[in-house]
Amino acid sequence: MTWIQEKVHFEQSAAEATLLDYVHEVEHMAERIERLDKAMDEAMEKVPEEMRAVVAALQALRGVAKTTAVTIVAELGQLWRFQNPTKLMGYSGLVSSEFTTGSRVQRGRITKTGNAHLRRVIGEAAWAYQRRPWVGGALRKRQQGLDQEIKDIAWKAQWRLHTRYKKLSARGKNKNQVITAVGRELLGFIWAIAVRTEARFVTRTA
Repeated sequence: MTWIQEKVHFEQSAAEATLLDYVHEVEHMAERIERLDKAMDEAMEKVPEEMRAVVAALQALRGVAKTTAVTIVAELGQLWRFQNPTKLMGYSGLVSSEFTTGSRVQRGRITKTGNAHLRRVIGEAAWAYQRRPWVGGALRKRQQGLDQEIKDIAWKAQWRLHTRYKKLSARGKNKNQVITAVGRELLGFIWAIAVRTEARFVTRTA
């Protein structure tokens, strides 16, 4: 932005005005994101400790930073209410529709009967698994202070979901199909991390 503001200029007044308008819009959006991030942090300070712990634990996963983790917990609440990962996948609407006639079972597109907001953030997170497994930078920072068990699940997720992405791509599946499949399995790892984290608080209060 500094380079654009100092070095990029146009002789035509209309082009210069357009550039200034674009720069202003970028600055406006950056300020809006900053305000929303601050509001989200303030809101998280007021929620139960268990919820804050789950938000922190979910960020061990690649593709799941603070905003995504908060969204998942806000949309799902306590994940132990889902008996298993399959129940959560069904709730999300990321499972295939099924048409049964007699002994014949035919599967179609995903049902999309669940939480659309949840599906959107899971889909965005799933794109991270097209890259080879790696922990560094922001992800390593997010994992600091977390239990080793949580980090082990997150590492297993990287290998499993990256391999899944490669195999489905090699079979000629289109990108949307691949990301849907990876996102569906990502929910399984989200469930595993959240339930383990929530269990610590159940034990503490028992």
